[in-house]
Amino acid sequence: MAKLSQPPKLSLLWQASLDDHVIALAWSPDGSRIAAASVSGPIHIYQATDGVLKYTLPGHGFGTTCLSWQPDGNLIASSGQDGKVRLWDGAKGTAAGILDADAPWAERVVWSPKGDYLVSAAGKKLRLWNDQGELVRSFADLPSTVADVKWAPKGKEFASIGFGGPCFWSPEADALLRQFSWKGSALVLAWSPDGKCLVGGAQDASVHFWYVKDGKDLEMSGYPRKVRELAWDSTSTYIASGGGQLVTVWDCSGKGPAGSKPISFALHEEPLSALAFQHKGVLLASACAGGKLALWYPGGAKRVLSEAKIEDGISQIAWAPNDSRIAIGGESGFVGVMSV
Repeated sequence: MAKLSQPPKLSLLWQASLDDHVIALAWSPDGSRIAAASVSGPIHIYQATDGVLKYTLPGHGFGTTCLSWQPDGNLIASSGQDGKVRLWDGAKGTAAGILDADAPWAERVVWSPKGDYLVSAAGKKLRLWNDQGELVRSFADLPSTVADVKWAPKGKEFASIGFGGPCFWSPEADALLRQFSWKGSALVLAWSPDGKCLVGGAQDASVHFWYVKDGKDLEMSGYPRKVRELAWDSTSTYIASGGGQLVTVWDCSGKGPAGSKPISFALHEEPLSALAFQHKGVLLASACAGGKLALWYPGGAKRVLSEAKIEDGISQIAWAPNDSRIAIGGESGFVGVMSV
């Protein structure tokens, strides 16, 4: 893992406010704009340098659930409680399409790494569109509600999860590619950047690992709460997890995390709400419901490197594409950007 060149320092550049809980944040690929969605529906697009509001989009009438900005493009995809996937032009601030997710509530929408496909999860249904918004595949209903969807790093397949082990799908095939057997229920899914490992945060307060090549698995249990926060570093060495007040980091290098003791970082007095590693750097950001944001260096420092506090519980964080800033969303509508 790369070394830290200089100590980071968090500094608030600007702040704004939405009318409700910030449910999703997304940076434009060039880092010039930030899209922030409130749980009540509206999507605001801010100028990233100074927080000037560029556009307000209506979002979803019954509430927005997820945002995904097309890699190397201007299209923003959103999903919502109206059962729709909506496309927006992030440069012009206009509607670009309405797609039917085929269920009353659409929970997830995710662009592929190349931006050529878009997948949605709504109830037990998965649907796939191309970058023109044309339906490519409508997959057979799954046995249980889909909780999360993640693309493989190279975009050749994607995985879904809910109750039962992860299911693997290809944009080129209608049928399920394969499924790993598991009797648990996962809330979130994280795919390692090297493509070798899937990790699920589980309902039973555990973290479950699957090796993509052969389906071998292992479980890390004993978390105080359901694990909803997961983040891989860019080298696939570390996987950070929440599920309580501690930041728990597993070292997946060498023989992997089996039988090892995790790195634990203590600072937050409230349960963690978000975790995010830099896209290429070594820093891990953690945030909690108490409004604290902290930076850590799992590869070389056991203490917090920098911390800041906002007057709102933090619900979302997202690193800028160049890793120099971090966007924050709050439980009561706070939106802001801090330099690092």
